[in-house]
Amino acid sequence: MTPPTFADPAAYEAYVGRWSRLVAPRFLAWLDLPAHQRWLDVGCGTGALSEAVLALSEPAAVTGVDPSASFVADATARITDPRAAFRVGDARALPLPDGAVEAVVSALVLNFVPEPAVAVAEFARVTRPGGVAAAYVWDYAAGMGLMRHFWDAAALLDTAAAELDEGRRASICAPDPLRTLWTDAGFTEVRLEELVVPTPFVDFADYWNPFLGGQGPAPGYVRSLADEHRSRLRDLLASRLPVAPDGTIRLTAKAWAVRGRR
Repeated sequence: MTPPTFADPAAYEAYVGRWSRLVAPRFLAWLDLPAHQRWLDVGCGTGALSEAVLALSEPAAVTGVDPSASFVADATARITDPRAAFRVGDARALPLPDGAVEAVVSALVLNFVPEPAVAVAEFARVTRPGGVAAAYVWDYAAGMGLMRHFWDAAALLDTAAAELDEGRRASICAPDPLRTLWTDAGFTEVRLEELVVPTPFVDFADYWNPFLGGQGPAPGYVRSLADEHRSRLRDLLASRLPVAPDGTIRLTAKAWAVRGRR
């Protein structure tokens, strides 16, 4: 499969960024880290988690690293807090020296890294002894409602879609694999947490249109379809989603969070 595209900040925000913003405060409240620490946000994207850290955690500094130059440019333009800086970089070779930060965080990234164990080892390398590294990922298999409905419908029309389903492909997005990644990287006091947020859509268009933006595996799949197949998928989803009498669609999204001490 062609790697998913992440290059359009506005399209990403409409698709999943807006829901990540709801998870970030709950994630930081669970971490409950001291003020005045240096933070690294790995796979910072458009800066949703970095913004939450700046607003809620009183950091001394926040560095965001992401492989997408367009996402880094967007975060740099929008987040003008002098404590924040963003740069292009790979989670598997972080552009920071050993022990550079007290807190490493990462949101919705690890399942897209080709070698997640290498990335988590990098988290450990750049974390000061005594510091904390933590991440969260969607529960694609069961808890991420908007994607679960999508892939279940897609597989009814196209058996090949089942092989693209993030619930099958993102095997690390579950408690046991996450715990293993952290313990294998040498972290101690490893803990897991379930984070659930509402994902309400005002109508079917609010649900469907972000899938047309091409950002991520499911939108990339939609973009690859012929017009007739795309229309059939849209109509099938419209018939299967739990649409309320007022037209709203009220789903939930579950993420798994993991943390450990260096």
